[in-house]
Amino acid sequence: MPSHELSGYQRTIGRYALFGELASGGMATVHLGRFLGPVGFARTVAIKRLHPQFAKDPDFVSMFLDEARLAARIRHPNVVPTLDVESLDGELFLVMEYVEGESLASLLRRSKAQGTTPPLSVSVAVMVAVLHGLHAAHEATSERGEPLHIVHRDVSPQNILVGVDGVARVLDFGVAKAAWRLQTTQDGQLKGKLAYMAPEQLESSNVDRRLDVYAASVVTWEALTGRRLFQGDPPQILAQLTGKIVGPPSEVVPGIPAELDQVVLRGLSRDKGARFATAHDMAAALEKAAPIASQ
Repeated sequence: MPSHELSGYQRTIGRYALFGELASGGMATVHLGRFLGPVGFARTVAIKRLHPQFAKDPDFVSMFLDEARLAARIRHPNVVPTLDVESLDGELFLVMEYVEGESLASLLRRSKAQGTTPPLSVSVAVMVAVLHGLHAAHEATSERGEPLHIVHRDVSPQNILVGVDGVARVLDFGVAKAAWRLQTTQDGQLKGKLAYMAPEQLESSNVDRRLDVYAASVVTWEALTGRRLFQGDPPQILAQLTGKIVGPPSEVVPGIPAELDQVVLRGLSRDKGARFATAHDMAAALEKAAPIASQ
């Protein structure tokens, strides 16, 4: 067990011991945790502690708990499992499987600082895994076998975790949707990672799985080139989302196969009807278009 797992104890939340901070973002802080089971059984987990302003909003709490229960129905090697939710003393906690690794965002920043881009085969392998995880979520059903119509809504490098085991996993199902529903119903304004939002997400709440296909395509473009696709302040990004002609990744990094260019540009189509119908379809196209690194 890594030494940091044994230090920084803060408090006990139900069946879990909360330890030091692993990461922090706009919605939550992620802590290392331990599940405290009977007869001395213990398991390392990650505990996402929602920032207080969210936990104080009863509408968000209701949405969050609903969506977290749905996310727990997603079972796939390329999705970080949601294990439990806790609401205690006016705070909300999402318990997830602990995966040792780094976010794709962190890996891309590191590559950029070194003046390099990740190997093409590695980027493609990561995104194929991500798309398989998204497809599993899109296909998830209730206990009665009814489709749940889960859409992530916030696919981005920050929500992709690459484990030391070589497996890429998608994070934060449920949290993103709950936040989205609260923000759009409260004030009608869009908040979040604009640079990864599909055009239809800007115009309507009537979205489907092809929204995640679009966002995954933006991430694929960025992973292949080592650059941000849409940059600037929010008004500038909005203008680019609706008016920028997106060039193929090979314009930035010569040598990228034309077949791979075609896959990425199809996924980036502003017309969702022209995109891949499913994340599985795009994963299959990527596998055919370029070599894939092993885990």
